[in-house]
Amino acid sequence: MSSGAARSRAPEADAEPIRDERGSRVVEDRPPAPEADLVARARRGDRAAFDGLVAAHQQVAFRTAYLVLGDAGEAEDAAQEAFVKAYGAMGRFREGSPFRPWLLKIVGNAARNRRRSGGRRRNLELRVSAMVSPADTAPSAEAEALVAERRAALVAAIDRLPPDDRLVIGARYFLELSEAEIAELAGIPRGTVKSRLSRARGRLAAALRGTAQEWTDG
Repeated sequence: MSSGAARSRAPEADAEPIRDERGSRVVEDRPPAPEADLVARARRGDRAAFDGLVAAHQQVAFRTAYLVLGDAGEAEDAAQEAFVKAYGAMGRFREGSPFRPWLLKIVGNAARNRRRSGGRRRNLELRVSAMVSPADTAPSAEAEALVAERRAALVAAIDRLPPDDRLVIGARYFLELSEAEIAELAGIPRGTVKSRLSRARGRLAAALRGTAQEWTDG
């Protein structure tokens, strides 16, 4: 091989680094690691990788616990407890499975255990206000009053549902969880989710009709 050809194949490591206008070396931002990669590393005991999973799922973990407990402080504690348990169980996590449903099952169990031990329960109205984002534009006073009235009726109707119905309604429509995730959270077979949701919606509709009748009678 000629010396010219050798000179033309400079090692990649000798490439000139990218520098800013002041001559300082620029460190290029790396895209976040895919979740599957974080899970694989966390299963090997990589704490930084698990911290990445916590950052990605801490909001839905808190909201899930809050749906069960109805208390922000209790929900934070339950979510934290669930993450600690999840970290300890990463070695038993089935490779290739979705991470979020598995995590939410742990969160749901931690929240239910805390609810049973503490006996805490609160009105669902605060749960809704914590989970539903406000509108981007401010409504008129009349529209705001009407929305508030309808929301109060909906909240009151949901709050009268049995606990199992409240859980699946909240998980589906407030947390927007998938059927698989609801099954993990509620501890029921996936095929049962549709029937339970259907039953819960029927009971909710009946409760709302009762509220409308009360308004008419009043």
